Amino acid sequence: MEGQRTYRHEYKFLIDERQKALLYYRLKNLIPLDANAGEEGRYWIRSVYFDDYRNSCFDQNEDGINERAKYRIRIYDVSDRSIKLERKSKKNGMTCKESAPLTRAQCGQLLQGVPFPVETDQPAVLQQFLTLMRSRGMRAKTIVEYERIPFTYPAGNVRITFDRNITSSLQVTRFFEKENMRYPVLSRGQQLLEVKFDEYFPTWIRDRLEIGSLRQTSFSKYYLSRKYTVFCTGGRLK
Repeated sequence: MEGQRTYRHEYKFLIDERQKALLYYRLKNLIPLDANAGEEGRYWIRSVYFDDYRNSCFDQNEDGINERAKYRIRIYDVSDRSIKLERKSKKNGMTCKESAPLTRAQCGQLLQGVPFPVETDQPAVLQQFLTLMRSRGMRAKTIVEYERIPFTYPAGNVRITFDRNITSSLQVTRFFEKENMRYPVLSRGQQLLEVKFDEYFPTWIRDRLEIGSLRQTSFSKYYLSRKYTVFCTGGRLK
């Protein structure tokens, strides 16, 4: 822990359809799916990421800066039932996520680049973000959307997820619309496996995943989203 922040281990692996099918088969009878996954065992995640006037978050990712953070607003299944502002921090290869709930109106205002007043009863992460909007010109830059299959195990707070159909969009003001212009981030058939846990990762789960044989990556959905969207549109980073 660092103050009130709890950092977790996070490992990412690029896998193909064959590897995903094999690992999914092994996990489905081993540990349960996340209760929020629904009848189909999956859900859609849509996040809009923010950066400042210097694109500092993008540059820090590109340079591999050890200690960094990025802000995003996240919804599930293109619904406004749950809207959260999140700050994801990274330090020494470990991650920490802090969040604050938002109303639809608040979210719309932030997407327009208009911060509302800072109040003492707001969560700290929201106060920090509103301050950065005023001092660093934090603005919505890109939407990242993908389908997630999540497995969880309570011992060690283990979370294993398969993310596929990862796409990006520049149409940040259409955050709540089902249709927008999206660009694929990965090559056809590629998926992302993420493994997260606190201090303890059960050996029997690790062995079934065969972590040592997979290709570990420092994959950043935000970084690749902006990079590939700029490439696809023939534009430049704004």
